[in-house]
Amino acid sequence: MSSESAHVSENEDSSNQDEHEGSESLSEHGSEDHVSHANGAAIVKDSHELEKIEAEQHESDFSDEQEGSDGEETGKEGQEDERSSEYDEDEDDEDDDDDDDEPALKYERIGGSLNDLLKKDSASAMAISNKLLALGTHSGIVHILDLTGKRIKSFKPHQASVCDMSLDASADFVATASMDGQVVIHSLTTPESYAFDLKRPMRTVALDPEFARRNSRAFVCGGMAGSLVLREKGWLGHKETVLHSGEGPIWHVRWRDHLIAWANDLGVKIYDTVSQSRITFIDRPAGSPRADLFKCTLHWQDDSTILIGWADYIKVARIRTRPRNTTTSTTASLPSLIVEITATFQLDCMISGIVPHPMPSPGAPKTNGSSAVPPALTTFLILAYEPPDTSFLSGNEMTEDRAQQARKAAERPELRIISRAGEELAADALSISSFQSWSCNDYVLGELEDEKNRRCYVVLSPKDIVIVRSRDRRDHIAWLVERKRYEEALEELEHLGEDGPAAEAHGPPVDATEIGERYIRHLVGEGDFVKAARLCPKVCGQDTKRWEDWIFVFAQNTQLQAITPYVPTESPRLSHLVYEMVLGHFLTHDKHALLQMIKDWPREIYDIHAVIVAVQSELDRLPSSSSTSTSAPDSVLLMECLAELFTANRQPGKALPFFLRLRRSNVFDLIREHNLFTDVQDQALLLVEFDYELIEKRRKEGEEVDPEQSDAITLLVDHTHSIPVARVVKQLQSRQYYLFLYLDALFAKDPHLAFDFADLQVTLYAEYATPRLIDYLRASSYYNLEAAYNVCKGRDLVPEMVFLLGRMGNNKKALTLIIERLGDVHRAIEFAKEQSDDDLWEDLLKYSETRPAFIRGLLENVGAEIDPIRLIRRIKNGLEIPGLKEALIKILHDFHLQISLLEGCQTILNGDSSDLAKTRQKGQTGGFFVTAKNTCPMCSELLLRTPQDLLLLFLCRHVAHACCVAGTEDLPEQPDPGLLRVGLVDPVGVGMSGKIAFASVVRAKVHQGCPVCHKKVEGDRM
Repeated sequence: MSSESAHVSENEDSSNQDEHEGSESLSEHGSEDHVSHANGAAIVKDSHELEKIEAEQHESDFSDEQEGSDGEETGKEGQEDERSSEYDEDEDDEDDDDDDDEPALKYERIGGSLNDLLKKDSASAMAISNKLLALGTHSGIVHILDLTGKRIKSFKPHQASVCDMSLDASADFVATASMDGQVVIHSLTTPESYAFDLKRPMRTVALDPEFARRNSRAFVCGGMAGSLVLREKGWLGHKETVLHSGEGPIWHVRWRDHLIAWANDLGVKIYDTVSQSRITFIDRPAGSPRADLFKCTLHWQDDSTILIGWADYIKVARIRTRPRNTTTSTTASLPSLIVEITATFQLDCMISGIVPHPMPSPGAPKTNGSSAVPPALTTFLILAYEPPDTSFLSGNEMTEDRAQQARKAAERPELRIISRAGEELAADALSISSFQSWSCNDYVLGELEDEKNRRCYVVLSPKDIVIVRSRDRRDHIAWLVERKRYEEALEELEHLGEDGPAAEAHGPPVDATEIGERYIRHLVGEGDFVKAARLCPKVCGQDTKRWEDWIFVFAQNTQLQAITPYVPTESPRLSHLVYEMVLGHFLTHDKHALLQMIKDWPREIYDIHAVIVAVQSELDRLPSSSSTSTSAPDSVLLMECLAELFTANRQPGKALPFFLRLRRSNVFDLIREHNLFTDVQDQALLLVEFDYELIEKRRKEGEEVDPEQSDAITLLVDHTHSIPVARVVKQLQSRQYYLFLYLDALFAKDPHLAFDFADLQVTLYAEYATPRLIDYLRASSYYNLEAAYNVCKGRDLVPEMVFLLGRMGNNKKALTLIIERLGDVHRAIEFAKEQSDDDLWEDLLKYSETRPAFIRGLLENVGAEIDPIRLIRRIKNGLEIPGLKEALIKILHDFHLQISLLEGCQTILNGDSSDLAKTRQKGQTGGFFVTAKNTCPMCSELLLRTPQDLLLLFLCRHVAHACCVAGTEDLPEQPDPGLLRVGLVDPVGVGMSGKIAFASVVRAKVHQGCPVCHKKVEGDRM
């Protein structure tokens, strides 16, 4: 394809120049007009003879067509009647090389009554409007159909072929132009109709788009006479206006809004009905074939854009208003509109029809299944025809070769999507009945909106009408499934719901389950069982039977391990035989997976008793199952399975032996969960030993553990109601350390639980936790003091002995032990403080008289309990006390420090009080702004008003009218500030001294102070 640059075509010539141009064109091209017959070729120099021959040709072609079709139907024994409504049934002969390219369009042949209508007739023209389709035939009959092929109305306005048709915007009127020289306008809803005999074959007609709404009933028509006639209805009948003539036959005309475009032998012209002038001329490309062999197609894309398809050229013209920057005598007479050729390119085929085609943007947002913004008309859809005979291009039409003169079979027509740059984006060959017999002019392409307001197209041939639609997501899914690209199909299927109801297509809905099953079957055939199993949840969903069927398929292929992770256990729930089959498979092949399934699967989905029997039988067959050894991995796994099964079957007692043999720490959880405490009350020592084995094992593995944190001890202590303390103590007598841990934990939980064994605990603390003995002695009151003292004395535990002597009341002996055995003056002082005994202090002072170190210690640690003077007076003369000076200095320093602290605190207190007083004074005496919107808190009226009242400002910052405050009724009047400023009032008494005097009078009158604060105080009291 070749593309040419855009240009602007303007008709700036005068009408005389146009007429001269037309006459020259007619003289130049009149001798070249000719018609191609089936029997040969002829040259027609007279236009009347041309019209006659063309009429005869259409009639003979039509009769031959009928005879050929009848003979073909007889020879094929009615195969034509059996064709399906599905469009794709005739596409078996398509080339398989294009299978990987998805078509952009889909096709559907219109059925219904259309097949019967075209059996003995053939279509020649078509018009579409408002979801109605008007069909004209070579017999001169007009049929009105809907998009399903249902016939709504039929009538016969002509005696020869209908060449062109036009519907107005409301689809109320249909106009037809025929070879019989007549133009007929027929109303589809009323008896109104018009018929015009123009005496010459008519090739085209176009109604005013608002024909039904306007009284003018305007239309335009043209034909072999070479004149384009505009007819309008007036008071005295129809008025005829010749818009153009003298340039050969009018081949095609189309009307949009106020613009009329038509094509003749020289090119395309556009007429503006508003200015009643022709605005442009678009010439045919040089070297174009004859205008009558390959029709011109005009299609208005919108009110200002027209698409022109003629032979193998496409031009796009845009009409816009002429800029009026400057007006000169030359430009003043030019039309108000100009035309720009925005695109022009040549194709490798002939064009039977052209319409704009939308291409949605890849990232266009969607709302309720449709694009939020309508897709731009960025491409063209053309009906392409490849001529079988190209002699008209080589100029060899007058050949005498009979083989070249014979009529050649035509190729299939194609629908092609062409970009605005002329690039072919997609192409589909159409399956048209008897396409070998049709020429380029036998096809018509139109566009419309279907019943769901979706853009679609209509392709007309003499024997077919095909509806063309853009392929949607459902079609894409079906295309993927046909090519076994199931994964992509399922991905598209997930997005199908996002497109909404507008995405529904004709035909049955997409069955996601069927596609998924086909995909699974394909994967199983390929041996990809893992991927197939992963797909099963989406495909099988809640269908129990489908689940079971696929599980059995995996079982037959010994691939249950692939589908097991996806087998549903809750919703849906399958037959128990399926689950037992899976468990049996893993009992033989994978005991690790068996154990995991027993843990994860609910016990209700299979017969747990049957599974227990099977697992027990498998365990008994193993050589190590009867011994205590658990080194064999299979034995360990099977015992774990049995322990889990018994636990799930509410038989924890049978599960406990397996947990103990396995040395599993969850044995304690099992005991707690199932309340097996009475079953282990005689196994206390074994439980503790087992627990410490686990602790030691974790310690060797590098885990940080606390030996005193034992699960067994915790279990025994937490359930003393089921496991008596005395029975546990009796069992642990042989293991004193375990007994200590047990009694220690028991005492920590509740000291009263172990009161019978308090003396034993003293001995155990002294043996295994000596540092904690003093804490126990302080916390407990159940032990025998004498026995505890003897235990401590036997181990020479002086601090404990001191505590026990103090508790027994022998404070002097305890103090003696501290002084003589420990020599700790600080401890002696603390002991004296604890006892709060003045005699003990006296004894301490007495003991200290001969001990300088004690005297110094007392001096350094003296406090409120003893007067330093009392201690200093007891020091004997001549007694040398090391560090006495420093101790005395320290005493004095401490007293000075106390005095300094007191003085500093007093200074801070005085400063804070002064600052707060100043802040309060500043807040009470400072001024503040009063605006015009401030109101009196007593009367709620504005403070500032005319005349201005006396305002009272209180220290609490409340402002009120003086008249609203009690006691101010007889205040002396103050002069008006306004009069004072202009000098109308004596200024005596209004100075600072006068203001102070007046404030004193007011203060004396207002006894209660601020009325607002007084009111609040009274309210609080009430």
